[in-house]
Amino acid sequence: MKRKDFIRYTGMMGLGSLVVPAFARSIDPAEALQGVDAAITKELADVALNAAKSKGATYADVRIGRYLRQFVATRDKKVQGVSNTENYGVGIRVLANGSWGFAATHTVTKEAIAKAAEQAVAVAKANAKIQGEPVRLAPQKGFGEVSWKAPIEINAFEVPIKEKVDLLMQVNDAAITGGASFVNAGISAVNEQKYFASTDGSYIDQDIHRIFPNFTVTKIDRGSGKFMSRGSLSAPMGMGYEYMIPRAEDKIQGVVTRYKNRYDMLEDVKNATNDVQQKLTARSVEPGKYDLVLDPSHLWLTIHESVGHPTELDRVLGYEANYAGTSFLTLDKWKTGKFNFGNKLVNIVADKTQKGSLGAVGWDDEGVKCGEWDLIKDGILVNYQTIRDQAHILGLNASQGCCYSQGWDDIQFQRMPNVSLRPGKDKLSVDDMIKNVEKGIYIIGDGSYSIDQQRYNFQFGGKNFYEIKNGKITGMLNDVAYQANTQEFWNSVSAICDSSDYALGGSFNDGKGQPGQSSAVSHGSSTTRFNGINVINTARSIG
Repeated sequence: MKRKDFIRYTGMMGLGSLVVPAFARSIDPAEALQGVDAAITKELADVALNAAKSKGATYADVRIGRYLRQFVATRDKKVQGVSNTENYGVGIRVLANGSWGFAATHTVTKEAIAKAAEQAVAVAKANAKIQGEPVRLAPQKGFGEVSWKAPIEINAFEVPIKEKVDLLMQVNDAAITGGASFVNAGISAVNEQKYFASTDGSYIDQDIHRIFPNFTVTKIDRGSGKFMSRGSLSAPMGMGYEYMIPRAEDKIQGVVTRYKNRYDMLEDVKNATNDVQQKLTARSVEPGKYDLVLDPSHLWLTIHESVGHPTELDRVLGYEANYAGTSFLTLDKWKTGKFNFGNKLVNIVADKTQKGSLGAVGWDDEGVKCGEWDLIKDGILVNYQTIRDQAHILGLNASQGCCYSQGWDDIQFQRMPNVSLRPGKDKLSVDDMIKNVEKGIYIIGDGSYSIDQQRYNFQFGGKNFYEIKNGKITGMLNDVAYQANTQEFWNSVSAICDSSDYALGGSFNDGKGQPGQSSAVSHGSSTTRFNGINVINTARSIG
């Protein structure tokens, strides 16, 4: 599967197939609420660490993971499927003779764990025979016995399936009643119960929750045969079921109502049904230069592709090229301390702690305490994303905590933290921004995209497009995509709304690596204006 299919494959049945690993077993929903005794887990972890050291490992870590996934899918007036799965096992990573080794087992007994640890050491010693330079790990203190739990209010796995089905059927009914031809809707929930232990002296127990409600509404014009669709404006979030309970303060009224922190799925589907009717009669865009006003529900994907991936240090170094290529942000540009990524309005931060975000954790998957750091400051490239065996390359004395594995049976490696554009400092609303645009397009929601193998030249579409003339919205447009290269795009920023407009978007399944792994990551921004961007018409025929 191509990387862009991971990030765009959010159709109901597709998402369900992506998140069920090989060793998952179906469970009754009530089983999801049964925890694992931390004392027993620590005892099992010590078996792995002691066995690895006894066979010659100079460092070892063990991850004991229980991964719960629930998926409810509907189409029109029917429930298409409900799944509840559990995946439980142990992954052991070691350093021996200066090389990494890894082994895993889904048999969670002391004997099987000790055997896997011995196998990991054997793999490391075999690797050492062909490896050029030994691995250099950044120092990491042990934290002892600590824990972190996502600050959720309602565990999604405690909410009855019937309640979720009832909501989805209301959503579908609202769309069909409003004139939609078809509607798909679903809710995905994930709970990662992860226990990490290492020879550094850390025993870290973490409880991570994610949720993603979404839908797609389609309407067909029977006379012309044309059809239009609009997906939900929800964001996958690192939250519990409270995300599904809307609050007035989380609603942002505008041309299209959007949401932050909480989500009104029923209101969104009603708006979407009206939108697809307007899209059926909207005119096709005239190609040319426009000022773009990009909503956070759209801009998250552009940030992900043009900033998130090219600042991954493994891509910069050429260690990783799968799914997303390498990076134009080579080390020589960073070393100058002057590389102009964007203009002075552009401040982009990496963050593994932001409340409600998909990437929020207390510690990463190699026991590093997570935090926040600048990637782009006042338009200048100042840093990358690193893990422990990369830190020395940048002269850092510690990892930035960017290590992650999608499961106990996959080795952890460098993955993207939350990467976000800081909001503007001056008070500015979307309406105020639009008033100053003579010729522009307001874009809401993500769409198809294309970007080259160095993350430099790109093209992005969206969900809804609105023409701006002389400071006013004049109607919807179709067939819009914009083209730019990363530097010219981020140097064209002319205004960023303040923090009151800030919202998260993100990817529930972002692919990387070979064999491929999937991670979840958020990207925040406020509505942002970009001046003089090239817009093309994507219609097969304009006539």
